[in-house]
Amino acid sequence: MSMNEIIVIALAGVAGTALGALFFAGLWWTLRRGLASSRPALWFFTSLLLRLSLTLAGFYWVAGDDWRRLLACLLGFLLARLLVTRLTRPAPMPAGRCAEEASHAP
Repeated sequence: MSMNEIIVIALAGVAGTALGALFFAGLWWTLRRGLASSRPALWFFTSLLLRLSLTLAGFYWVAGDDWRRLLACLLGFLLARLLVTRLTRPAPMPAGRCAEEASHAP
């Protein structure tokens, strides 16, 4: 494998990370907007179509006809999933609070 091929595969991984970041950040944004909306189904359905269309078109364009670029793109996408999941995780409860205090039940 030549140096040019390695660079192209690495760029495919970066592109996959960008696609994943857009996909999962868009999902997070949709959840925040959709849950506050009076028509959440419209938000979720439209967002799903848009996110899937952009992601699949991006994968198709990045991969071209090379399975190694497709694999690098997919690995980048999965890396973005891990990063976005970690960044959007809710803050942990303070250590001093016990389960009884956190409960809403009487």
